[in-house]
Amino acid sequence: MTRNVLIAGAGPGVSGSLARLYAAEGGSIGLLGAEEDVLRGLRADIEAAGATARSSVVDLTDDGATRAAVTRMAEHLGHLDVVHFNPSAYREKDPLSLTPDELVEDVRLGVGALLTVVQAARPFMRSGGRITVTGSMAADSPWFGAASLGVQKAGVQNLVRSIDATLKGDGIRAVSVTVRGLLKKEGPFAPDNVARALRKAIDQDEGSWRAEIPYAG
Repeated sequence: MTRNVLIAGAGPGVSGSLARLYAAEGGSIGLLGAEEDVLRGLRADIEAAGATARSSVVDLTDDGATRAAVTRMAEHLGHLDVVHFNPSAYREKDPLSLTPDELVEDVRLGVGALLTVVQAARPFMRSGGRITVTGSMAADSPWFGAASLGVQKAGVQNLVRSIDATLKGDGIRAVSVTVRGLLKKEGPFAPDNVARALRKAIDQDEGSWRAEIPYAG
């Protein structure tokens, strides 16, 4: 089954691997990211796999610009089968040095932007649509040295549950995959393997759907 896929926060890691995975299945891929050079490389990979790609540079913390970019992308694709949300902010500050404004700024990207993306994408999704999010063990096992990351990952995991409960009546489901390990170039926590876990999550049986799935490699 080919799918129209929108990836928000597209980059060279897990989200890039996920884009290539869907491309290998013949999907049409829309990419929203912060760096044109990275997006250009991903488009080339997708097109080399024989799939179609479209991209847009956007600051996901800009609500208006993100809504417009999602709408343009979805109109181009026609509809959206899968929406993947990937971004988070890494700020190496502990709770005694992190300011409230910095925390809010980071949560705006790692949690708040999911609301923007989902709300803008919803008119283009139909029954069977899926929303996935890259989660992290930082949600319940945070490192104090990057305190805002744990708050983001706990918040986005919680928000995914609410999104899933809101949309399941329409046949649209949401899931976060909690990566319980540090990303590495090789091994079970290599981006390609994490991407496979995210891809597998959308094939859950709807009768036993889980809005959060741990990935322990």
